[in-house]
Amino acid sequence: MPDSPQDVHKKVLGKAGEKLAAEYLKKQGFKILKHNYKTPFGEADIVARDRDETVFVEVKTRIGDKYGAPREAVTKTKQQRYYKIAQCYWLKTGQEPNARFDVVEVYEDGRIEHYKNAF
Repeated sequence: MPDSPQDVHKKVLGKAGEKLAAEYLKKQGFKILKHNYKTPFGEADIVARDRDETVFVEVKTRIGDKYGAPREAVTKTKQQRYYKIAQCYWLKTGQEPNARFDVVEVYEDGRIEHYKNAF
């Protein structure tokens, strides 16, 4: 069954937001290690290096905050999934890094908010 126009718009908006978030993080001195890192538990939007920390980044892209801040959509379930994604990453790389979980909000107008240690 094909995606609805609304689903396609969300996917395009999300991918554009991830690209803007990666560019923003690079300008902040982060090294991007992985985009859309897939595991059996789900996908991390971005895995990056910030000095001595491996950072797992959830990107939330929105047109506005009419229904709340984008970061509020990172539920406990999503946070638990990210912890499992990080464990998979550590098993694959053979080392347990000093890790952090960030959220980057990207708005359609180009505004970006970065929350370090978001969960």
